[in-house]
Amino acid sequence: MVDVPVLETARLKLRGHCLADFNAAAEIWSDEVVTRFLGRPFTPEESWSRLLRYVGHWDLLGYGFWAITEKASGRFIGEGGICDFRRDITWPGCVSADEATREIGWALGADYHGQGLATEAVQAVTTWADRHFRGRRTICIINPSNQPSIRVAEKCGYGEIGTARYKDNDLTVFARAAATR
Repeated sequence: MVDVPVLETARLKLRGHCLADFNAAAEIWSDEVVTRFLGRPFTPEESWSRLLRYVGHWDLLGYGFWAITEKASGRFIGEGGICDFRRDITWPGCVSADEATREIGWALGADYHGQGLATEAVQAVTTWADRHFRGRRTICIINPSNQPSIRVAEKCGYGEIGTARYKDNDLTVFARAAATR
């Protein structure tokens, strides 16, 4: 297995997933508040597949999702990172096939919404992505009704670039140019 880099912020630690994360992750993904913009809550089986997919990303691609934990307590509070889900999606013309392999995403348990934690986690991920992807931009797709996630994306430097059709839904596509250092 690949060693997943550990990212730390003032309040968070982002680390690789482990088997012990499954129950907390399944609880988060089954919560209607967390999944309200995704269409429906996820089953434990779907959460298990998600966990395996995250681990596989790191092993096969050298990047993926992190488990997001509270630094003070060590409590698992969500997930976020960079993925290549090979989505059957119609991207706007300004998104290349290469860029579609660098899609950022995040989700926190409902008890952790509205505290700036998602922004803190996404900023850590984008800082890592700037170094790892050497100047190539990342993208994200967000349900246009999901104003909290749109605010997180915008705070982290993402700007709207178009609309994508995915699973019979129109989603807003955002892109962020990598910081040059």
